[in-house]
Formats: sequence, C-alpha cells, structure tokens
Amino acid sequence: MLKRLAIVLLALPLFACDFDDVPDFLPDNGVTTDYRQEMRDLVIEISRYAKRRDRDFIIVPQDALPLVTSSGQASGTPETAYLNALDGIAQQGVFFGLNTAVDQPTPEAQSNNLQQLLNIARDDGDLVALVTDFASSEANIDESIRLNQEADYLGFAAPQRLLNTIPSHPTMLPGENRADIEDLTFARNFLQLINPSSFANPQAFVDAVADTDYDVVILDFFFNGEPYSQEQLQQMRLKRDGGERLLLAYMSIGQAQSDLFYWEDFWLTNPPIWLDEQVSVTSTNYHVRYWLEPWQEILFGGEGAYLDRIINAGYDGAYLDNVDEFEFFEAQ
Repeated sequence: MLKRLAIVLLALPLFACDFDDVPDFLPDNGVTTDYRQEMRDLVIEISRYAKRRDRDFIIVPQDALPLVTSSGQASGTPETAYLNALDGIAQQGVFFGLNTAVDQPTPEAQSNNLQQLLNIARDDGDLVALVTDFASSEANIDESIRLNQEADYLGFAAPQRLLNTIPSHPTMLPGENRADIEDLTFARNFLQLINPSSFANPQAFVDAVADTDYDVVILDFFFNGEPYSQEQLQQMRLKRDGGERLLLAYMSIGQAQSDLFYWEDFWLTNPPIWLDEQVSVTSTNYHVRYWLEPWQEILFGGEGAYLDRIINAGYDGAYLDNVDEFEFFEAQ
C-alpha cells in the first residue's frame, strides 16, 4: 500500500517546502507501520539481490540486534527469515564504550542483553558475530580481546569513536594467520576503518591497510567522494604476510548522507517523499523513510545504485549501517 501511495505522490506537482511540510506516511486506516519488520524486509531484499548477482556476497548489519527476535528481547522467537539472509551480525560497545565514553566498561545489564541477542544470531542463525569495542588503554584493549575471545566473537578495539585510525596495540593481532580468508567463517580478526579523514590521500590509506594482517577490513566505499581504483582494492586485499583478506564496504541504508553521489541540493527545499529531517544540526546525515521504493531504488537494483557500485567494484560484501533507524520512527 505504501509503495502505491509513493507512486501516486510522485506524479503530483512538486512545490517548494521544508521538512516540516513533508506528510506523515503512516497509514490512515488505523494500522501503524511495523517499522522493525520493514527494516528486516529491506535487509532481506538487499541480501537476496546481492546474492543473485554474487552468491558469495557477504551481508553484515550493524547495531540492530532487536531485529533478531520477534519481540526484540532474548526471550522472543528468532526471526528466521531475517537471520537466514545474513552472513554476520555486528554490534558496537558490547564490552566497552556502548554509550559516548571511550574506554569505559559497558554496564553489565546492557552488555548481558547484547550478548544474549548476539548469541541467538550466532547459534540459531549460524552467523559470525563481530564486536567493535571502544577502548584506548592497553589494559582495556587486552580485556576487550579476552572477553570477545571467551564469547566466541570476532573483536576489534577501536581507540576512538571516529573509526579513523589503525590501533597500535596489540602488536600481534588475535588469531593472526597467513591463510587466505575465503569467507567470514575463516576470519579470526577484523579492522573497522570507515573514516579515512586522518589519511592525506587515498594511496596513503591504501598503503596503511596493506601494511596490516587483519583478516577482514571494513572501509568506506569512497575517499572524499571518489571510489578506490581496482589496483588499490587489490593492494588492500592482500595481507602484509601475503594471504588474501575480505573487504567489506560500509553502506548506510537507514539514513541518507548529503555528501554522497546520489544527493541533490534542491532536496533541502523540495525533499523527496522518502527524506525526513536532519539527524542533527552538525550532521550530514538525514533520516529516511526506508520502506519507500524511491529510497530503495537509490540503494540497490539498478546501474549506478549504491549496492550495485559496491558489487561491481569487486568488494566481498557490504557492512550495513543505520539499520536501527526503526527506533527513530517508533519514537515518533
């Protein structure tokens, strides 16, 4: 019904407006949108499309563990169709830095809840669990490594929330190996480096990644708006010890970014039907009505779409972010 409504509205004349004028897309029949299921459906469709193009393509959503079960709690029924569409599942701050403070232990109750949902995804869904903690002191980095190993998670301790640097500690990576990493289940460690702002140019970023032995590297598809060349991707694909690693491209599916290729400046005064308000006055991100077809067409399904660019470039998978956008609409 919502997609038919979107098509009708697209046919109407467009008038200048601000975000306060954008209509509410809740159905008027007394039935509210199930925002969680809409997000599950979007991730499932992204996975199906990607795997039709490349059956080995990896899909990993981040920070949306309530989607794992019907109730969002560990006591709920596992969402089998959703879990079956994934290869891994990621969560930040399970042991350190869940809230804003880096190097602070995550409160025990919150950590336990996250672990219970991660374990359902790992055990019921047979998924690889990736945990990014935020820890800067060597003692807490070591503790993050220990706790993730005990829980059978792939762990990465980032020294700051910007995710713009390669940690100097530990010097020997957990599970460091010379093997070729053929799929996510072979990985013993990973690096999340989605913000290249601390690197002078693309080649400096590429050289820094190539000089590591991480089994998986999560990076942004773009460096200052430009994709990496095939030669640069191949250089990053090789670990320092010579084995091949996996490259996962970061992709925001629940928020639009005004600094990406698809953005049109006139949207600020005449927004498309899927575009909602700015996340914050200092952010380049905007909330989106992710269940509407015009937004999904930007993400995947045609030449030049976001996911299609990632697949065509030869990445091994996509690391989906802002999957928790359903919480914004539920709060409204």
